Amino acid sequence: MCGIYGTTIPIDDQTVLAKLDQIRFRGPDFSAFDRSDGVVLGHNRLAIIDLDPRSNQPYSYLHLRIVFNGEIYNYRAIKDALIKRGYTFRTFSDTEVICAAYLEYQENCVDHFNGMFAFVIHDNKAKKLFGARDRLGKKPFYYYINNRGLEFASQPSQINLDKDLGLNDEAINGYLHQSFINDESCIFKGVEKLMAGHSFNYHLDSNRFQCKRYWDINLDSSGTYVGDYGDAKKTLNSLITDSIRIRLNADVPLGIFLSGGIDSSLIASIAASENAKTKTFCIRFEDKVLDESVHAKRIASYLGTDHHTITCLHSDGLDMLANYSQYFDEPFADPSAIPLMLLAKYTKQHVTVALSGDGGDEGFLGYSRYHWMKRIEWIYKMPKALRMTLSSFINLSPNYRHKLIAEGLVQKDLTILYQKLCSGMDSTWLSEPMSNRHQIHHHILNSDKHSLLERLSVYDIKTYLNDDINTKVDRATMSYALEARAPLMDFRVIEFANELPVNFKINGSFGQKAMLKDLLFDKVPKQLFDRPKAGFTLPIKSWLRNELKEYLQDNLTLPALKDIPGLVPSKFKLMVDAHISGQFNYSSQIWSVLILKNWIDTHVKR
Repeated sequence: MCGIYGTTIPIDDQTVLAKLDQIRFRGPDFSAFDRSDGVVLGHNRLAIIDLDPRSNQPYSYLHLRIVFNGEIYNYRAIKDALIKRGYTFRTFSDTEVICAAYLEYQENCVDHFNGMFAFVIHDNKAKKLFGARDRLGKKPFYYYINNRGLEFASQPSQINLDKDLGLNDEAINGYLHQSFINDESCIFKGVEKLMAGHSFNYHLDSNRFQCKRYWDINLDSSGTYVGDYGDAKKTLNSLITDSIRIRLNADVPLGIFLSGGIDSSLIASIAASENAKTKTFCIRFEDKVLDESVHAKRIASYLGTDHHTITCLHSDGLDMLANYSQYFDEPFADPSAIPLMLLAKYTKQHVTVALSGDGGDEGFLGYSRYHWMKRIEWIYKMPKALRMTLSSFINLSPNYRHKLIAEGLVQKDLTILYQKLCSGMDSTWLSEPMSNRHQIHHHILNSDKHSLLERLSVYDIKTYLNDDINTKVDRATMSYALEARAPLMDFRVIEFANELPVNFKINGSFGQKAMLKDLLFDKVPKQLFDRPKAGFTLPIKSWLRNELKEYLQDNLTLPALKDIPGLVPSKFKLMVDAHISGQFNYSSQIWSVLILKNWIDTHVKR
């Protein structure tokens, strides 16, 4: 887990050092760069595997040089296979294994890797750079090309540091609709993201960049499993156990984020059986509706883990906002990022690696919106005129939630409704509709060959999981040089979950995430989970009306709003006033704009 940088564009040493220093927090253990044949490679290291300096990067292997961010969890098995083919190794690192695998398998080496990664190899013989990003987009990769060459980095501010690229209005448009910037765009003009599951070749002599997809989650595979439930459960248990086992390999202390929910509890229960010295960590909110720490403590007690709880106060939220935009580097408004940063900061005092339960909701249909969409599917079989009449009646209610339901009833179809659910029902405060560039995966929702829930699952894996969850976890944990590993995002688990029929994932016996619960209740008593799901987020609605009210009013004045592209300032100001007064809940929209304002103040040169 680290930060990488490289360029073929002529650049002086001091600028390279400044670009590495920009993200030194990602890899504080060692920092270096070198030059060879016009290619600069730089690296900030967070040492996890083979702590010896021999594994520092940039790393050379025969005629190859590499910079690598992430982990290859199955590197030992790959290494054994390569040794049998005559390869020799001088380190115990996964970095060296990537190089040897590239020599043996060339571009197909990525098909052999199980992990989270973003790497670039300089192949001096072939006069090219080869790079790749992991299948599900756990690790970031940004690049910039002009007529002088290629530049790449773990975070985009590194690329923009010696330039003034300006803001990408289309990216801001997507952010204001979605609260994050997706894989198809970047906040800085001219900077691109290597998309999840893609690799590239960059030819040094011709300045030619060729990108291709090497993996994708396949909607055509949805629901194709032919075995019975019992066989599927055994297979899933085996896959998850192995995914956890290979993620427990580290030469530094390791722990687990334990929220008290299904996913993290399953991870903790299996990990505890593999490692008797398991440390678990959770966060406590003062808002009892959101707080699950008491449940996490009970589960930790049952499992016998060394458990730690950290309290999140509103003052912590303000403290985290001070450097938030520096760490995230692009506007990002998922409120759960703040408590995750706080949890990472505390956890880092005890361990360097933490396992998390991310990926379970998308793969196993855990979000409440899936249940809601399934319940109202029949309504959209009614004539639209009838739905509009019903909507008008419901809209008479002063309740904000009722008004959202009323708005939902009048959408063209379920596809549009789900897009609205994900991006916000009310867009009247925005000056432009969502750009088509942010809707390239929406064809998945329109497929008539698969059930509604199968489509929603695949769509969210390709969008929300990639663009929101992975961005949040990477930036929040790496802010404090903590590596997060997600066993349920092992591509084998994701692929198998996609193949399972819907009734293996939602059924009358267990409800949502049925098979995960079935596995968990074999290991932990079911009664410990007889409670509503609380979620992992800040009490933003309350904070913006109380503790953060003054901060909000100071930062989102009408003159300040006029400097933010994409808004209708007068309309948005009314929303702020309505929220503070308690008339409506506009916390999501307000938080998004507040974060964008914070980012602009941090990054835009005035």
